[in-house]
Amino acid sequence: MMEKKKILLAVSGGIAAYKAAPVASKLYQSGYEVKVILTASAQKFITPLTFQTLTRQAVYTDTFEEKEPSVVSHIDIADWADLVLIAPATANVIGKLANGIADDMLSTTLLATKADVLIAPAMNVNMFNHPAVKKNMETLAAFGWRFIEPNEGLLACGWIGKGRLAEPEELINAVHMYFKEKKEHSLPLSGKKVMVTAGPTREELDPVRYFTNHSSGKMGYAIAFAAKKLGADVTLITGPTSLDIPSGVQVERVISAKEMFDKAISLYGEQDIVIKCAAVADYTPVTVHSNKFKKKNDTWTIELKKTDDILKVLGERKEHQILVGFAAETENLEDYAKDKLLRKNLDMVVGNDVSKEGSGFGSDTNEIIMIKKDGSIRPLPILTKEQAANEILEEVMEMMER
Repeated sequence: MMEKKKILLAVSGGIAAYKAAPVASKLYQSGYEVKVILTASAQKFITPLTFQTLTRQAVYTDTFEEKEPSVVSHIDIADWADLVLIAPATANVIGKLANGIADDMLSTTLLATKADVLIAPAMNVNMFNHPAVKKNMETLAAFGWRFIEPNEGLLACGWIGKGRLAEPEELINAVHMYFKEKKEHSLPLSGKKVMVTAGPTREELDPVRYFTNHSSGKMGYAIAFAAKKLGADVTLITGPTSLDIPSGVQVERVISAKEMFDKAISLYGEQDIVIKCAAVADYTPVTVHSNKFKKKNDTWTIELKKTDDILKVLGERKEHQILVGFAAETENLEDYAKDKLLRKNLDMVVGNDVSKEGSGFGSDTNEIIMIKKDGSIRPLPILTKEQAANEILEEVMEMMER
């Protein structure tokens, strides 16, 4: 390494704390300067002396123990770090950091640091899947903190499932990759704000029924993830899906077409790029019943009204934004896509025939055609949705350069 990068290794209290010792050792041997914070619970599993010996550095355990009188310790090491690695990160620590609680050396330091943070969770599979823990992880991801996914297998508690701390080699590799990306890549969308809409909407009919569509959200989520990897500040407005939020992406959850319209319009002015991938309901019931509608006759006629056309309004209000829409069709794809491009004042439309095998809702692949307002048309063969997302963003970045 050309220069010593400074790693702050934060170890919280789980049985997986023992894995942090080889991580500290290997990072030190790789040429990093390593300092360690141990929580009180972590010290029940492994001692400060272990890390002091492995890193040749004093170990931090107490917010009120000031090792150097000229500085405030938790602020000093918060400023010192080039990167923070929390391994293992317990549900408790994740919850405290997500909610701004600062009551020990680890939490006070992490809330003060400007460094990027890698989080390696380790806990029981049921804890990992608990809605509160998931919400806290989403909050931290929205801060821009990155997660190193836990492995699946036999856990210390006896359960089998996801929650085992990533192996030391994986953690060390994540640190190497972070600095490699930092050094080698000037991310093309750094400093750009990107808004992506994804998934279906639900239009309520009564407390137990609603209208929706087959959209899974996979394409929009893939675009949000790809934009984040390219350095963008990404906001994902998503209808109801079962998908995990891409790491580092700000999420705005909505249910109905009206909610998606309101959220998209409120955030539109500050965006540089908007990609509207959501399958929004075109119609919604005129009457929404407050109680379950009871079966009465052989037929039931439901009156519907048009929803607000989000893409049309965005096109009318477009100023500096690059605006991309999707056209999901079952026939005359190119003609309908071109019409949509013109009517809604888009910079590009992405068309796909959802009746084709491998290109429909819920699939992991897509076959798309990209049509720009300059008249250029670029059809693509069937690709994974991740590959298609990258191709779409390549076209967007080309438009940005003009």
